[in-house]
Amino acid sequence: MPTTKTALCRLILAVACAVPAIAITAGCSSTPTHESAGEYTADSALTAKVKAALLGDPGLKSLAVSVTTYRSEVLLSGFVNSPEQIQKAVSVTRGVEGVQSVKNELQVKPK
Repeated sequence: MPTTKTALCRLILAVACAVPAIAITAGCSSTPTHESAGEYTADSALTAKVKAALLGDPGLKSLAVSVTTYRSEVLLSGFVNSPEQIQKAVSVTRGVEGVQSVKNELQVKPK
């Protein structure tokens, strides 16, 4: 009988430890509509790199371009002065390491 109680105690202890571990792991995983904590951090770093690259280009640094990233897909939005600036911004963004695709929603300012 003592071995049965010991086995039961071990089983209860194992389950008690496993449940929180599974809950924590499930909370950090990604879903089709939500990023995991690691993906969010990587996307934030990629957004910063793209913004730095755009600011580093003399023809683009004064523009108000919004940059957001979701799962390495970068979205550019805002207004620029010419179609050439749109092409340049997309080109600079594609040149940043880690960018998998660029979604362009930039528009030329109305005159």
